[in-house]
Amino acid sequence: MKKYQHVFFDLDHTLWDFERNSEETLYEVFDLLKIKEAGISSASLFIERYHIHNDEMWSLYQQGLIERDVLRYQRWAKTLIEFGVVNDELVAQLGDVYLQMLPEKMHLFDDTIEVLDYLKPKYKLHIITNGFEEVQFKKINNSGINHYFDYIITSETAGYQKPDIQIFKHAFQKTNASAADSIFIGDSLEADIEGAKRAGMDHVFYNPKEKKHSAILMYEISELKELKKIL
Repeated sequence: MKKYQHVFFDLDHTLWDFERNSEETLYEVFDLLKIKEAGISSASLFIERYHIHNDEMWSLYQQGLIERDVLRYQRWAKTLIEFGVVNDELVAQLGDVYLQMLPEKMHLFDDTIEVLDYLKPKYKLHIITNGFEEVQFKKINNSGINHYFDYIITSETAGYQKPDIQIFKHAFQKTNASAADSIFIGDSLEADIEGAKRAGMDHVFYNPKEKKHSAILMYEISELKELKKIL
């Protein structure tokens, strides 16, 4: 078994349960900002449409086609417009309140703490995330996992996003690691696994929903505790 020195994790959808945390936040924001009074009666439908526009905007952002502020504004504006609501003040409130409340959520995937406790004495642990600096650090701190990681590299400070090889080179330089002594764990075939491959890193695809795919992988797991068999 190859001896690694550095273990790099993705954050959202890998350690921090983004889907669960976001869903809770969206329902709370819907009630707090009285979206129903704006003419949108169904919170679930509003949230469903938001997810579609959010995914679309994130895709454009990750391709470098829009700026961060455009992403943050348009995902809400497009959602409201679908329901016939044009309200710049409400768009701004949605953007601000959501990003204030979301990082306060603390749901981690099952086995996250158990696995980090297992890995911490053996390896130097780091995070590489495409998220925004301030938001990602709040998530990590509020969920109580900050002390496990030596370095947290965000795309915002690196200036590049996964799967761009440059963010991995930045991470290697920051952590004094190399592709040869590192392994990456992430949930996205496009961003995490493709990025790790480009960087020449060993990799683990975390696939909790066991989605079908045709990717050629080094390792694939559906539960984080399976990392104990690899590392």
